[in-house]
Amino acid sequence: MSQNKRPIDSKVIRVAFGPGGGRIADAPDVEPEDLTPLPEPSHREPLADVYTQTEVTRLLGLSGGKLRSLDRAGIGSPTGRRKGRRAYTFSDLIALRAARDLLNVKVRIRDVARAIRRIRETLPKVARPLSELRIASDGCQVIVRTAAGPFDALTGQTVLDFEVRQLHEDVVRVLRPNAGRDRARIAYELYLEASQLDEDPDTMEQAEQLYRRALKYDPWLAIVYTNLGNIRFRRGDETQAEQLYRSAIDIEKSQPEAQYNLGYMLMHRGQLDDAVVYFRGAIESDPRFADAYFNLAMALEQAGKREPARAAWQRYLDIEPVGTWAEIARQHLRK
Repeated sequence: MSQNKRPIDSKVIRVAFGPGGGRIADAPDVEPEDLTPLPEPSHREPLADVYTQTEVTRLLGLSGGKLRSLDRAGIGSPTGRRKGRRAYTFSDLIALRAARDLLNVKVRIRDVARAIRRIRETLPKVARPLSELRIASDGCQVIVRTAAGPFDALTGQTVLDFEVRQLHEDVVRVLRPNAGRDRARIAYELYLEASQLDEDPDTMEQAEQLYRRALKYDPWLAIVYTNLGNIRFRRGDETQAEQLYRSAIDIEKSQPEAQYNLGYMLMHRGQLDDAVVYFRGAIESDPRFADAYFNLAMALEQAGKREPARAAWQRYLDIEPVGTWAEIARQHLRK
């Protein structure tokens, strides 16, 4: 891997590598005693938690009588337990949310039951339900769409279409607001601790473990996916690095760090047009991201697009007029 063109400070967000370096941003100072021990939140992450009938009523607006009716019909039966009593799992919430929406548009109960059975059959096949899963139905057939494409062909007029991720966010907002704040704080503290360790080969494994623990608390902390991608890249695992960068962009489309690093990987694979898209995305998010201009110019030049490349070289020099990399940019402009 090429080296950054700037010295590495111990208090930075680790996102940068490759020709021209990468963006290095200051992270807040955190004293070690603020990081350990980390308190556990009062509730589990919504995917692993269970919910009472009262909580489901608050979340989905279904009355106790309607829940009991759906239970008797085998459509929305609770499959978990809390303190010895039946309780609803997150998978049950997905099924109930789908059933509610289908019933609201007057779909027959028989067809609702068939649709819910299809959802329950499909859920175990999805590795990452929050990031991958979107559910649609025409009342007779359920279509589960993921990043890899639909499990079934979409037919008829869609009367049900919702993202499972949104249901997850509704659970945190309506039922677990304090837990959501606690989890976000703990995740960020773990991220900060890991960012002090992820450049040193001796502590990189520890950093990776901390990042992965952070995602268990807050799976929407996009910068953690980016920094995990950097670790995997340094370890030669480009496939997983790319997946992690794309996950970061899926969560935070404007994140310049993930776009820059993904662009760098694509450029060195020879996928120049795709690399240009991500470098431009990084610049759109951060117009003074000098290193994105540097690598954008490199990609454009390699693609034979001389004039756009010259404009990118010049913009790099406007932001970074001195230094070794500035001299390289000037050499390209003199060609």
